[in-house]
Amino acid sequence: MKSWASSLTGAGRRESVVRAALAVVLVGALVWLLPLRRAGEEGGHHAARVEPALDPFEKAGVTELKEGQHGPPFTLRTLDGKRASLADYRNKLVVLNFWATWCQPCTLEMPTLEALWQQYKDRGLVVLGVSVDRGAPLALIKPYVQNLKLTFPILLDPELETANAWRVTGLPATYLVRPGGEVAGFAVGAREWHSEPMRALLETMLPGAPHARK
Repeated sequence: MKSWASSLTGAGRRESVVRAALAVVLVGALVWLLPLRRAGEEGGHHAARVEPALDPFEKAGVTELKEGQHGPPFTLRTLDGKRASLADYRNKLVVLNFWATWCQPCTLEMPTLEALWQQYKDRGLVVLGVSVDRGAPLALIKPYVQNLKLTFPILLDPELETANAWRVTGLPATYLVRPGGEVAGFAVGAREWHSEPMRALLETMLPGAPHARK
């Protein structure tokens, strides 16, 4: 697309200035005459501005992702020495939380994740807490989990391979994975996971929910 400068090549300086001035006047008149319509408004630019209503993701503070996105598969050691993979929970709504013992925001949101797990674990939701503490120091992680009375599954990512595969750039980082494996959204930073807006969002994703997409 040609710029203003290229369209005026070869014209005299005076003619260029006149044309430019006329163009500005015409554009200004057109902008004023055109009706400006914003989301939620019935009229043009004279109507009162109405802010568009927030959708469930926005209310919960979660960034929604496009449909059809799937996260990288993984298998990690659990805190009790077993192995667990994301595929083990393919039929559940997974709240995948990356955290570390030294992360204060992670500690602040942990009780809300536990409350969410307690309320929905019998309805097909699982919270997976993935520790990214380097080297997975059990002498540090186990007392941390016990002090916070966490009962949801804890997985260990000692070399951050899974965190890097999921492009974790800050902690805590949490992904919502629908039954079937589609990643619906993510949140970076602490959230109130047991809040009313968050539960309203997650209710739509539980297995068997009327609005759940698989």
